[in-house]
Amino acid sequence: MKAIWNNQVIAESNDTKVVENNHYFPADSIKKEFFTNSETKSNCPWKGIASYYSIEVNGSQNKDAAWYYPDTKHAAKEIEGHVAFWKGVEVTE
Repeated sequence: MKAIWNNQVIAESNDTKVVENNHYFPADSIKKEFFTNSETKSNCPWKGIASYYSIEVNGSQNKDAAWYYPDTKHAAKEIEGHVAFWKGVEVTE
């Protein structure tokens, strides 16, 4: 699977986990040079507290376009530390 934004592959993995129709990429499969930490947090009742990354490619920023759960609740342990995308990031094979 590949995550693409602004015509740039920002993550690539053969080992994504699909939860609620989102592909979660292993942390080591993202191209960290395109990611910056965000202060944004959100809470999922069964997964826990999500943290966010903003993505910057070719001078354009996509704020909070990626999220991950650094410390999941028990039911979501398989995606702990994995990164998922939204806000126009295309996830494709």
